[in-house]
Amino acid sequence: MEARLLLEDGTLFTGRSFGSDGESIGEVVFNTGMTGYQEVISDPSYCGQIVTMTYPLIGNYGMSRDDFEAVRPYIHGFVVREHEEVPSNWRAEYSLGNLLQEYGIVGISGVDTRMLTRILRRHGTMKAIITTSTDSYEDLMERLRGGDIATNQVATVSTKQVFNVPGDGPRVALIDYGSKSGILRDLKKRGCDVVVVPHDTTADQIRRLKPDGIMLSNGPGDPKDVAPAIDTVRELVQEFPLFGICLGHQLFALACGANTEKLKFGHRGGNHPVKELESGRCYITSQNHGYTVTEESIPDCLEITHINNNDKTIEGLRHKTLPAFSVQYHPEASPGPYDSGYLFDRFVDMMIRVKEERSVTPKQTIIAKEAAERAAAAGAEGKGELSYAQK
Repeated sequence: MEARLLLEDGTLFTGRSFGSDGESIGEVVFNTGMTGYQEVISDPSYCGQIVTMTYPLIGNYGMSRDDFEAVRPYIHGFVVREHEEVPSNWRAEYSLGNLLQEYGIVGISGVDTRMLTRILRRHGTMKAIITTSTDSYEDLMERLRGGDIATNQVATVSTKQVFNVPGDGPRVALIDYGSKSGILRDLKKRGCDVVVVPHDTTADQIRRLKPDGIMLSNGPGDPKDVAPAIDTVRELVQEFPLFGICLGHQLFALACGANTEKLKFGHRGGNHPVKELESGRCYITSQNHGYTVTEESIPDCLEITHINNNDKTIEGLRHKTLPAFSVQYHPEASPGPYDSGYLFDRFVDMMIRVKEERSVTPKQTIIAKEAAERAAAAGAEGKGELSYAQK
């Protein structure tokens, strides 16, 4: 069956349908990964988007539930150059086409994805309609112009109820804005007691969980569309160690007074170079975002820790006085390299250190404060610096 992809600039692609029959409108984006299409399709951050894979052959190793990053996919369409109908992989449970059909997702193959990617790079991401209908070009364009892209993606993909994944380590409140399973896996690998909460959970409700730290997950869409979350993060960062990933990074920045803007065509793939400014080391990272924190808006309370080596956009932030940091990329990978897994270790160490500092008795705190004041008076600058808890 024929399928068509129509961009809002009028460009029409015709190809073969695979997956489900039907039609949907979404933002068309491209991912440069050579592998990992299972994790891409099941990443909740792609909610509402029509995903184009730049690698020419997709579906050759089939689909396995063990490799999913969410319970179900939320993409609005899938675009490939060539689709393999008969996968070759002993782990495969079914084909890519079977998965798309199961969840009512339209796929189109036979598209010149190089041409499509060049259009998106030149003009930026744009709205598109993907369909198996035989309606005229004019009718499709009318529906595309009249259709809106939803702004409630986070509410769509977030968990609807609180649940706990027990562990013997620090307790982490993971706020689910569309969290990938990889974040939970990495926290569990380090023994954390994880409580996953919905995106609209209030600061008071989180306080009652008595967490040792807060994890802000990845998620889809514009961070400014989840304004209540910004207020919640603004409260929590004053009280708990905090680590933000992707959308969580943007929400952390907004809560501290920074601003965000939309990128021309975003960063999506598993091979993006990021420089850690402190060490000068370059990490290869997995990324999936369409927005960035603007450098000129960074407030005095934040410092930049990582930058993108390709376009110099901000990839990491750290609070100067509070135990809080964030990264724009995905240290949990899946798909992508595991270069940045050390950030989870850093978060766990930070929670343990802050908890130990806050367990100091009032008498010890007074003694430490008096010692600090004496050192400062004696001109011993830096030796009397107070800990986070003592401040």
